[in-house]
Amino acid sequence: MEGLIKGLLDVALGGDNRDNDSRDERSRSTWAEVVSGEDDKDQDLDRDRSRWNRQNQGKNDQWGSECSRPSRRPQKAVHEESEEIEGDKKDNYGQNQWHGKDNEEGSNDGWTTVGKKSPRRPQKVQTDQWNGYKRPPSEQDYSEDVELGASLVPSELELADLSNACYKLWELDLNRLTPGKDYEIDIGEGKKVYQKEDMAQGSLFSWLSKDVFRRPTFSRFCSLLDNYNPNEGAKEVVTSEERQEQDAFIEEISRTAPIKYLHKYLALKGMVSENYQDFKRTMTSLWFDLYRRGGTFGSSSAFEHVFVGEIKREGDVSGFHNWVQFYLEEVKGRVDYQGFIFPRRRGEIPDSETQLLTIQFEWNGVLKSVSSTLVGVSPEFEIALYTLCFYVGGEDNHIQLGPCPVNIKCYRFGERIGSVFPVAES
Repeated sequence: MEGLIKGLLDVALGGDNRDNDSRDERSRSTWAEVVSGEDDKDQDLDRDRSRWNRQNQGKNDQWGSECSRPSRRPQKAVHEESEEIEGDKKDNYGQNQWHGKDNEEGSNDGWTTVGKKSPRRPQKVQTDQWNGYKRPPSEQDYSEDVELGASLVPSELELADLSNACYKLWELDLNRLTPGKDYEIDIGEGKKVYQKEDMAQGSLFSWLSKDVFRRPTFSRFCSLLDNYNPNEGAKEVVTSEERQEQDAFIEEISRTAPIKYLHKYLALKGMVSENYQDFKRTMTSLWFDLYRRGGTFGSSSAFEHVFVGEIKREGDVSGFHNWVQFYLEEVKGRVDYQGFIFPRRRGEIPDSETQLLTIQFEWNGVLKSVSSTLVGVSPEFEIALYTLCFYVGGEDNHIQLGPCPVNIKCYRFGERIGSVFPVAES
């Protein structure tokens, strides 16, 4: 606990980029205590694992009726829309994301594919439209603008309380997926953070509807994920085409309800310009501008850390809190899901319909002992949620998302987002 307090103080007091590296070096075991409750003295660390993992035969409620339910192992049914998806750029995304960049310099740093498990039916993401995203944003086609009606204007209650505003964002996420209809997960069995056994016999995702990656914000989001070298401290080289992808992504999500609500909320509080074009530029800068991490300036950004993930020199996975990235990397055999982390509150075991997961996995053979992610939410929702907490909230933001009490942890690098991710409340 002493290490945790020291780490949090370092984050709170630091503002200079030169302090970024030390603030991001919180030990994973210390952070694991926060997420899973390993520091609770009243918990028996040697509790029989089978007590947590026995199946419950209770009635299956609709998704969203409660945050977590008694454990049950979902059947890995093959969905009618889980067939392969091919694009004109055959297996473009299947190329190793960072090997492509490193090979230009004659080095791949020795990263290898895990390849231990595969989903029920492998999919290839449709990428034929991605080349179009590299054109200047003004030359691209976008979705229809959502009209700014009364529902997108924050109420007095929402302006006065961050949790109310975040709950409103949840309601506005019309692009959120539905488990059993759009995807299915198999959570496997649970484990303590310190346990090394692989408790998942298969992949986390059993299947995902092919229609998901035809949705404009999802498609544009996916096109950004291969723009980064995840080796922490490796200087990023951003091409003009990649900058155009970034601008076009912000333009696309800025036509959705969550982002329009976010702008109205922050503008009413005087935190951003009322001009929507200025706001878009602010969003692009906040999420994509490069800063120092791992000792190298220009080696990281908020988007890369939170959504893509990074590999520390000492061999830890940092960031990587997005379910879409997890799915894509799992399909390519680079992610090895190893089970969920037991929740702090006894009896609240996740199942196939849980939308906030705390899990353990390996990414290219490198362990992330504890990670949390919101499953099925849209890219625009996560961008809006995390941006709102960055501007309005603090380091801990205790909110309600649907049926789940959540703490959005937000760490700052001066005026930048250092890291932000959800943690299930106990």
